[in-house]
Amino acid sequence: MMMTLTILIGVVGVIACFGGYKVWIDEQRLRRAEFIRRYRWPRGLLDKLAAHHEGFTRKETALVSEGLRQFFLAYLNSGLRDVAMPSQVADDLWHEFILYTRDYGRFCNQAFGRFLHHTPAVALREDAPRDNSALRRVWLQCCQGENIDPERPTRLPLLFALDAKLKIANGFVYVPDCEELRRSGDRGTQCAGDFAHQSSSCSGGGGGCSSNDSSDSGGGDGGGCGGGGGD
Repeated sequence: MMMTLTILIGVVGVIACFGGYKVWIDEQRLRRAEFIRRYRWPRGLLDKLAAHHEGFTRKETALVSEGLRQFFLAYLNSGLRDVAMPSQVADDLWHEFILYTRDYGRFCNQAFGRFLHHTPAVALREDAPRDNSALRRVWLQCCQGENIDPERPTRLPLLFALDAKLKIANGFVYVPDCEELRRSGDRGTQCAGDFAHQSSSCSGGGGGCSSNDSSDSGGGDGGGCGGGGGD
């Protein structure tokens, strides 16, 4: 009887410890998410993006910066698993941010507790299909953040809409309406709604992963479209 009671107390203790740890993890994630949302970019960073994209207004650079925040939040809320960058222009800003080496290192430490690496990747093509789980994680998290149904979206999250909205040359173009895309036989635009399904490739209406054949956008260990990811 005494042994049974001791075992029971031990089990309860383990459960309590696990519950306390989970609460701590959740609170830490919320703190980090708030840090990302409120983070002030290094002085001059948005000006560098504007210089890279001639004609960009302050409003447009601010829009891109919000898209990059959305990407960082997607990485955090995906449990720091591999993610893929779906926007060329947001990736350009990420490149510029990384050049502020000390600021970027401190940002990563406070936002993720680890360094978020950026490595080159080739965009997926129809003749070279690969797993798109890294891109799918970003899609699901961005949809959740904007209260969009990921399987039947009526609009695109900001990060997925940026390149088309800002008319970025060789950008990544997506549409929410999969049926219309398939009917038109569009071979350059991606069907965003398909990203919600594990069985989907990066192709939309029979096309490639993006409107361009390849990109130096970066990728994590898991690759992905226009990439980026954990170490």
